[in-house]
Amino acid sequence: MFLADRATRKPSPHTANAYRQDFAAIAAQLVGAADRICELRPHQITKNAMRAAFAVYAESHEPASIRRCWSTWNTVCTFLFANEQIPMNPMPLIGRPKIAKTLPKAIDGDTVAQLLAVIAADADSRRRSDWAERDRALLLSALLAGLRADELVRSNIGDIRLTEAGGVINVRGKGGKDRRIPVEPGLIGVLEDYLHSRALRFPGTTKRRSVNEGLAAWPTNAPLFVGSDGERITRGIVQSRVLRAYKKAGLNGQRPRGALVHGLRHTYATELANADVSVYTLMKLLGHESMATSQRYVAGAGTENRDAAAKNPLYQFTDEQPRPDR
Repeated sequence: MFLADRATRKPSPHTANAYRQDFAAIAAQLVGAADRICELRPHQITKNAMRAAFAVYAESHEPASIRRCWSTWNTVCTFLFANEQIPMNPMPLIGRPKIAKTLPKAIDGDTVAQLLAVIAADADSRRRSDWAERDRALLLSALLAGLRADELVRSNIGDIRLTEAGGVINVRGKGGKDRRIPVEPGLIGVLEDYLHSRALRFPGTTKRRSVNEGLAAWPTNAPLFVGSDGERITRGIVQSRVLRAYKKAGLNGQRPRGALVHGLRHTYATELANADVSVYTLMKLLGHESMATSQRYVAGAGTENRDAAAKNPLYQFTDEQPRPDR
């Protein structure tokens, strides 16, 4: 009943999956086994039972995961209480760990250079899963536009609009909140190189005969990023390609803990904060709901969106690979 109610709110697939995982983890503790979750009844959701279930869950999960699970169950219990299924919401009486309010860890320019170098080495690979142009475009889109993994997955080619100054990416963000990210010509060039290689891999998928017309050669509703099968890329593939680059570069132990694509997004935010971008501008570029979230990155006042995005020093990496002949 709860999951059906959540579904009417149209959460992203990633959010819906998180709800299911969090619900199942605690429900299994309440009934004694994962295969008996369907036997859970509202009267079993008591203060003592929830405390015991979360104590077991906490033994094998990080603080951030515990807090997310607590939040899910707080929503569950609020829903059940509102529907008169339980006499009270026990979650305010269940402890949850505090998260240190530290600045999200970014990666430095040397690390970016090494990741791009190992991706470039895949240009000579015969494995179909290795695709240097695509993986380079994925990495730089996260670094230079601050896109989340799900936003990379959901992006279509028509979401990119060319301008005299470069381009704008229309992002369908978290919680259904759209935003527009200004990008420089360097990233547009990287994306066009990738699309050129994609047209050669999958001939006949463009809407025009010429594969040299960049974005204009593709249907607007075509996925921006695809897998080795030519279909829209999945979140798992995006994460695995970034992880592979870290491992191949011998940097897996140095990546931000628990973060892959999101670590690249943190780097985007940190670089702009270091360039004195205002918290309000950064909030708009990142798609944050709260200015307090963006404040973690920012130390001073800044400029408008276009000037702010153009300050990202990581644009140097868009010019380091020769463009293919067209």
